[in-house]
Amino acid sequence: MKNKISISLTIIFTLLALQFSAFSQAYKGELYQDLIFNGDHIVYKGNKIELGPNAFFIDGQMSDEEVAKYKYVFNSVNKASQQLTDGTEATPMVLYIAPWVYWIDNPDDPAIRMPKRIGGAPFGLEIDCEWLKFYGLSDDPQNVVLACNRGQTMGSKGNFTMFNIVGNGTSTENVTLGNYCNIDLEYPLKPELNREKRGSAIVQAQLAFCRGDKIFARNSHFVSRLNLCPLIGGGRTFFDRCHFESTDDALATGVYLNCTFEFYASKPFGHTSGTGAVFLNCDIKSFTRGEQYLIKSRGPIAVLDSRMEGEHSSYWGWKEKTPLEERHYQYQNQFNGEKVFIDMHHPYATVEMAGKNVLNAYRFDYDNKVVYNIYNLLRGDDDWDPMNMKDLVLKAQEVNGKKYIDLPTQLTVLPSRKTIETGKETILLTSAVKKYGNFEIKGTDINWSIAPEFQKFAQLKPNADGTCEVIPTNNMDETKEVIIVASTSDGLESASVLYIAPSFLDAPDFVSKPVIKKMDGMLNVKYKLDMRFEDQSLISWYRCTDKNGNNPIEIAVSREKSPKYTYELSKGDIGYYILAKVQPKHIRCEAGDAVSVVFDQSISANDVKNGASVLLADLKSMSAKYQPEVIPGFWTLDCYAPEDTHDFNWEADNSGDPWYYGPGINGAADDTGFVQASKGARLRYTPVGDKFGDMKISLTAMPSKTAGQGFSSARAQYMDICLKFDTKTLNGYGLRLIRTTKYHNAIDCYFVKYTNGNAVAISEPVSTSCYRTPCFITIETVGNKIKAHAETNAEYYVEPNRPEVVQVLDMECKIESNDFGGLEFQHTGTVGSGATLIKNLVIEWK
Repeated sequence: MKNKISISLTIIFTLLALQFSAFSQAYKGELYQDLIFNGDHIVYKGNKIELGPNAFFIDGQMSDEEVAKYKYVFNSVNKASQQLTDGTEATPMVLYIAPWVYWIDNPDDPAIRMPKRIGGAPFGLEIDCEWLKFYGLSDDPQNVVLACNRGQTMGSKGNFTMFNIVGNGTSTENVTLGNYCNIDLEYPLKPELNREKRGSAIVQAQLAFCRGDKIFARNSHFVSRLNLCPLIGGGRTFFDRCHFESTDDALATGVYLNCTFEFYASKPFGHTSGTGAVFLNCDIKSFTRGEQYLIKSRGPIAVLDSRMEGEHSSYWGWKEKTPLEERHYQYQNQFNGEKVFIDMHHPYATVEMAGKNVLNAYRFDYDNKVVYNIYNLLRGDDDWDPMNMKDLVLKAQEVNGKKYIDLPTQLTVLPSRKTIETGKETILLTSAVKKYGNFEIKGTDINWSIAPEFQKFAQLKPNADGTCEVIPTNNMDETKEVIIVASTSDGLESASVLYIAPSFLDAPDFVSKPVIKKMDGMLNVKYKLDMRFEDQSLISWYRCTDKNGNNPIEIAVSREKSPKYTYELSKGDIGYYILAKVQPKHIRCEAGDAVSVVFDQSISANDVKNGASVLLADLKSMSAKYQPEVIPGFWTLDCYAPEDTHDFNWEADNSGDPWYYGPGINGAADDTGFVQASKGARLRYTPVGDKFGDMKISLTAMPSKTAGQGFSSARAQYMDICLKFDTKTLNGYGLRLIRTTKYHNAIDCYFVKYTNGNAVAISEPVSTSCYRTPCFITIETVGNKIKAHAETNAEYYVEPNRPEVVQVLDMECKIESNDFGGLEFQHTGTVGSGATLIKNLVIEWK
């Protein structure tokens, strides 16, 4: 009996062994080198890994039936994520992932992904887990791919993001996170898993948000294009031997060690936060044509021992226009094989660390080797040591006799860009010294200085607590811009920009009160002030309904310290009383109380000398105030969300002025004109009269975007320029300039017909790359045709073999004639970096 039991057990164990052997054989070969699966454990590179509540095995080749046999085995990351348990720093929750392509979001699902909240991002997978680690079972991270292929307007509404992970200690190793919305997925191990991108137009296609501290990636690839977002949004974040591919607004605040980058646009960081980003021994390949920058808006960066190469790149800077108070740090970098001083256009912004103790915070020499001081950068106040180098750093301190821990990397000074008046007030500048990760270090001595050319305008009174009182001493008439520099003996530096005003005087009295005189189609306001200074009074002009100045509507204003003494009369003024309001001002005072005067007669047709067949819009003096009334002869300024934008969940905000006159930003930064201040900004002009023939509009458009894409994204962001338009009923025609998903460096243009505020296309779209600063646009009607022309004299790279994208726009189509003569601009894009500055606007009626 015993022998029979023994024989039976032998047979059973043999069968089980054969079963596991069959599994093992299935895991040997091209995809599963060095990996064996044995039910309750895996063997990877000879190391046995027991599976359990904190150790899952994921294999995309296994069927649902196969994985159902094992509690801790899955064939998708999504299914495994449903069974996670919190890990700890000592025992993390680990997902051991076999080579395969794992679609976190189903690319074949035709449904459009929507955000859960207005303004948010739609996510492929949301995870809440402490100390979660994605571990690829391959030395080559390209063999273990976590994938999605959706982006803004391409499979989603909103900036689609593959992961949203909440928890400390999130990490990746030996994996690729890829959003293949705008790049092809190529998987050499199994070409059957290749997949073409959704589209060529570069849209916001993101990877991973992290909400937690101690975020760590090792030997991982992060690939997409716009808004890469590799483990972005956490506290201390560290990338070791990782690879990144991106365009703009892409990278995370963090420390990058021995990493490689491919930049396909000029500003990979939208901004950095806190103590910023650090590049240590990194290699950057720039595909940008012209000047390569690192950052678009705010935040510090340090770059050490790094190399940038770019066949078409001519310059390496921090940002396009680096503020005077901003400081970044560099040491021993190269650009196209030559030693480089980053941002030569703004040398004040670069601190060269050679010979300064601050260098030890980032790297030092020990035992004839360079040691990158990751321990100092990331230890914070809880001794985080992701590289396990604490003992080495402490030993180096002892041997070299230098301090290598708790070394600061940032000095900040506040406030900045404030105005203080001589003889009346002072300002207290405060400083903060921080080690990396935003941990403040108290007790550091701060040196305060002011350049010799500024010393007659301000005195400094440093205090022992690291503050500095600035005492204004400007005895000149003009307000002076003064730079106060703070530094430490270790080499940290920062600055504050202050505007030092002379002592302000009272606003001048009127020697003679304002009066309005009429001459040659003009009204002139005349007055005399008791002062020795040049007049900078603020003069505003209004149309009123009676001689008492009732129901005033502002129509013209003074700008750029130049009083608007003269107002040219037009047909729109007929029947109105014109009021001028004067606030006395000069260079040494604030504007005084306004004194108003009304011209004693209403304006008649005989007073108007301008025939009004041509209107040269005086944008420099035109009022930019919210004015929603549609009245003949008036500009109407408001915000409006057209019906065809409602899917994107935004509302027009008329709580402030929708437009402003001033400088643009980015591509329009060197120009001044009318700019949208709110999303949905609308500008209409209603001419005086009942019937109008053909019209022509010409203008210069200065888009903030510099790559020809015009608007921030392809989510119904456009600008309509309308003519032959009824500004009340919103009927008429226009040219639409719109960003689409077709191209990332071109827009589409087509004619639209408005019917009661709803626009429909009446022509085929034409793609053009000419929407760049400056873009000269003309739109006109000739009988039953509408025509448009646009071109630019900007120099830019023209992609070859793309004849469907024209460099000069010429188009026309048939329309039904009407008697309307109104004009409208309707901008639905985001403002700021997505706005368009408008200048040189001319309207003609025939």
